[in-house]
Amino acid sequence: HVQLVESGGGSVQAGGSLRLSCAASGYTGRPVCMGWFRQAPGKEREGVAAIDSDGSTSYADSVKGRFTISKDNTENRVYLQVNSLKSEDTARYYCTRSWLDWGQGTQVTVS
Repeated sequence: HVQLVESGGGSVQAGGSLRLSCAASGYTGRPVCMGWFRQAPGKEREGVAAIDSDGSTSYADSVKGRFTISKDNTENRVYLQVNSLKSEDTARYYCTRSWLDWGQGTQVTVS
């Protein structure tokens, strides 16, 4: 049973930063692609960032240069450093493993 638990969200002022964390458990095998999505009220869920098994990363255009995804294979954690936050970044942020397993999300509110 794969479990993904996000943490690190909160309320910050525009221009602020947060570090989101996703703890993964309940699976074995080789590393897979992990990602972060977000969903704002009334909007569709959108991809934010992804990190592949080889460490290569990709980002949505809207967050390039401000967000950084990283992972710690030894601790089965994926991180999303979010800097220079804008009001439009306000959303619930979800961690996903290979787009098959999903966490419950952590809320980020920028005022």
